[in-house]
Amino acid sequence: MTVDRHYFEEMEAKIPRGKVRTRFAPSPTGYMHVGNLRTALYTWLIARSQGGTFILRIEDTDQGRLVDGAVDVIYRTMAECGLNHDEGPDVGGPVAPYIQSERRDTYGKYAKLLVELGHAYYCFCEKSESEEDSGEFDRAADPCRDLSAAEVEEKLAQGLPYVIRQRIPEGSTTFHDAIFGAITVENSTLDDQVLLKRDGLPTYNFANVIDDHLMGITHVVRGSEYLSSAPKYNLLYEAFGWDVPTYVHCSPVMRDAHNKMSKRHGDPSYEDLKTEGYLTEAVLNYVALLGWSPKGEQAEQEVFSLSELVKAFDMTGISKSPAIFDRAKLDHFNAVYLRSMAPEEFAKVAEPYIRQSVTKECYDAAAIAAVLQARCEKLTDIPEKVDFFDELPAYSVEFFTNKKSKTNSEVSLAMLEAAVPVLEALEQWTTESIHDALIELAQKLEVKNATLMWPVRIAAAGKMVTPGGAVEICQILGKDETIRRLRAGMAMLQA
Repeated sequence: MTVDRHYFEEMEAKIPRGKVRTRFAPSPTGYMHVGNLRTALYTWLIARSQGGTFILRIEDTDQGRLVDGAVDVIYRTMAECGLNHDEGPDVGGPVAPYIQSERRDTYGKYAKLLVELGHAYYCFCEKSESEEDSGEFDRAADPCRDLSAAEVEEKLAQGLPYVIRQRIPEGSTTFHDAIFGAITVENSTLDDQVLLKRDGLPTYNFANVIDDHLMGITHVVRGSEYLSSAPKYNLLYEAFGWDVPTYVHCSPVMRDAHNKMSKRHGDPSYEDLKTEGYLTEAVLNYVALLGWSPKGEQAEQEVFSLSELVKAFDMTGISKSPAIFDRAKLDHFNAVYLRSMAPEEFAKVAEPYIRQSVTKECYDAAAIAAVLQARCEKLTDIPEKVDFFDELPAYSVEFFTNKKSKTNSEVSLAMLEAAVPVLEALEQWTTESIHDALIELAQKLEVKNATLMWPVRIAAAGKMVTPGGAVEICQILGKDETIRRLRAGMAMLQA
């Protein structure tokens, strides 16, 4: 059963060489979690920072875990984040196809070549599919490991089902990782993993090695949970006589000091974060710093655009230590990005959230956005912050008492009684005219500005905390509604 070597020579001839080539190879199993997004980002940054090629490959050999629409989620996430790929299923390339299930015949040929080279063997033992995938078995007790060529031929001729297993040699294996350095393991601790399953599909551990080589991948970025598999990958590369790519194993993203982030435990995917009101740019910036730090002149810099990340990125900045996903830190980044947007751009993204609670068209969404922008951390916070515009909420008379502003019920009533006629007398209802009238009134009453503004704002909004001050709120509400609300406040204080 000699394998046709001409096929492999042709495959070698197709491999692009001479520049950095990286790949992001997600499984379409439902959503893009934060760790996946970070892997995609680092992989993209390595390629872009070194003038290389970035490849998108879909690893769908685990057919039982595939989720409808998951590939669309991958494409959409990558596009929204600006992580454009040079080669992939949708754009093609010199080493197509880029979907593993479409490369099925290739894996079978390489598995049989490995048998011929003496680094793999046919196993006819009865195993469950889960055992096939995990490779958990005692190889010393596996009778198939030492079958003669004649015995193998006989069983194949009988049509017996089989898997192909890697033959782990004696001794030890040393591999090098760009982050963790050189690591040596005793081969006795490695199992004869399944390379090709009974259905003819490869296991992940085999397919990714074959594809990475045939696609000319120079740098392989993956989670540190794959460090334990790296010796077996190394042995496969060596068995075929191939160059080993640069391994870049990234430590996990943790929910806390003890637990990895997990969808099962309610930790968010990229799409969840978008739904929760976070900007893509803020998420991407924050994720970049989950386990990587800039160096040199940019060592203290936190805010990076994607193009700035390309210039600053260096693999040596990736940390060995796990990174903890900190919501408060992400909120900070999101607020920075929201506040740095052009006012018209912020108004555009904020309007749908404003209109969730401010349905009356007489209230200008752009004017509301203008007072919101400096006081907003997440877009989803907006509806609750501005719901008082449509309807004055029920509120407590105690809101009028504020020690810092030197107000209580009695002082507040006096302030409102003085403010209403001044505001009624205004011919123009603008931010400037309202501001000037109230400041002048405070001077006339010989009180701090805050002593007057606090009760005006409370009466106008019915909330202790508002996105804008008294002047901005009154201007947006309009003259009639402002006077009506301030009179209602007076009535409450008189009761």
